[in-house]
Amino acid sequence: MRRAPEEKQRDPERTKARIVQAALEEFAAKGFAGARVGEIAARAGVNKQLISYYFGGKEGLYQAINTRWQGEESAFADHGATLAELVAGYVRANSERRDFGKLMLWQGLTDDGPPDESFAEDMRRDVEQLRRRQKAGEFPADLDPAAVLVALFAMTAAGISFPQLVRAVCERDPASPEFGAYYAEQVQRLVGHLGDVPAS
Repeated sequence: MRRAPEEKQRDPERTKARIVQAALEEFAAKGFAGARVGEIAARAGVNKQLISYYFGGKEGLYQAINTRWQGEESAFADHGATLAELVAGYVRANSERRDFGKLMLWQGLTDDGPPDESFAEDMRRDVEQLRRRQKAGEFPADLDPAAVLVALFAMTAAGISFPQLVRAVCERDPASPEFGAYYAEQVQRLVGHLGDVPAS
């Protein structure tokens, strides 16, 4: 059986987790294109050959990060909650896991091609869930659920995408837990009010 080169730890799962965390930090700081495997290895304290051994390179690391996010998302995204509570949960998650949000922003800024098919399928499911919520009266019937989804994505990432705006108008540190709690509560109120607005 082939062994991982220069693996110093006996716990390969812990080593892989350390590599994924280092990759997340590097991708968040520099984007996928700007990140270097050697720098990820240095952050993780491993030989870069170990990254190839475990993940096959940068693309495999990126997929591992997506898998990690999906696992974490399932813990906080309660689809039985109201839309307002669900969106507030995403605001808190973006506040607590800023590197994931930064990675999503990098992808949006640097990728003009068609969306990955699995991502597109996930988003189509989200639109259908919003359509069901709309029929249940959680937001007005004259709003397009696809546009609502785009707006909610932007809203939940505002603390990451517009830090200068947050500092200017809220006079808070956008990376602080205090801002995350405050903004989540405000977004929950705002989205909750959508259910009070009659369609025009």
